[in-house]
Amino acid sequence: MPPTPMDKIEKQITLLAPVSRVWRALTDAKEFGRWFGFTLENPFVEGKTIRGTFNGELDEAAIAEAQRQRGVEPSGIEIPSGSLVFCTVERIEPERYFAFRWIPYSIDAEADPEHEATTLVEFRLEAVPEGTRLSIVESGFENVPAHRRARAFRMNEGGWAAQAENIKQYVENG
Repeated sequence: MPPTPMDKIEKQITLLAPVSRVWRALTDAKEFGRWFGFTLENPFVEGKTIRGTFNGELDEAAIAEAQRQRGVEPSGIEIPSGSLVFCTVERIEPERYFAFRWIPYSIDAEADPEHEATTLVEFRLEAVPEGTRLSIVESGFENVPAHRRARAFRMNEGGWAAQAENIKQYVENG
């Protein structure tokens, strides 16, 4: 079986909620933070860098095991503390498209936040009879340093699967 190309992550989920509700959950920084696990300090505005604070707890042993299960060499993690750069907003097209850039798998102790290449995260919304089809694409992994590329890709791939479920729970049950 050939190896999975590590150029982009693509997830798609149908949410039982109208486009306007999903859009608000994605682009209202307070709502985004609730389902994503970050408290963001400012609203999302094109061209602006958004800072925030991580809300959760990280279990380094569990993360190392997750890395092993995804077939990558475990690295240490940098526990996020205080306010840090979350992303830079690229584009906002109301109720259709939202995109930002960030450092993929930024908790990797081997990530260099001052010089690290960013990936592009895109959210596309489409009205469907059941509600909203949300597509999430993260691309640009070819620019991630080679020593981190597979780990960043595989950890974010798992992360986006979890976040797709988080937004689903948030908009359908919140």
